[in-house]
Amino acid sequence: MSVNKVILLGNVGRDPEVRYPSQGQAVASFPLATSDRGYTTSAGVQVPERTEWHNLVMWGRNAEVAEKYIRKGSRLYVEGRLRTRTYEDRNKIKRYITEVIVESFEMLGGGQRANDTQQGQQQVQQPQPEQQEQNNTSSEGDVLPF
Repeated sequence: MSVNKVILLGNVGRDPEVRYPSQGQAVASFPLATSDRGYTTSAGVQVPERTEWHNLVMWGRNAEVAEKYIRKGSRLYVEGRLRTRTYEDRNKIKRYITEVIVESFEMLGGGQRANDTQQGQQQVQQPQPEQQEQNNTSSEGDVLPF
C-alpha cells in the first residue's frame, strides 16, 4: 500500500494559465507559495523566512473555476497528489518538473496586502518552560515526562 497526498495552504503567485488541449478538457497551471516564518533560536541566531514554490495543475471543472475566480494573491487550501514528469528543453537537456495535481481546493479569501494579512492572523504563543512544567504535573506534584 502507498499514499501520495499533498495538502497546501498558501498564496497564488500569478493568475492561472488555462489551456484547452485537443481533448477539450480545460487545464490550468499556476504557482502557489507557502512560507515558513522566520524565527530566532535560543542562541540568538536569526533564521529568515523561507518560501517554497509549488507548481499546481488543475483539470476539468476545477480548471474552469480557477480561470474565473483565482487571481494572483488569492489564498488557497489545496489537496492533491504529486507527479513528476520529464521533458527536453530547447538545448536537448533532460529536465524534471514536480507538480501538484489538484483534486480539491478551497478559496480562503482575496489577495491581501502583507500588513492586512499580518494584522488578521492570530498569533499562537508557545507556553514558557515554567508553564509547561506546571501543566505537566500530577495531583501529587510529580513532574510527568510529557
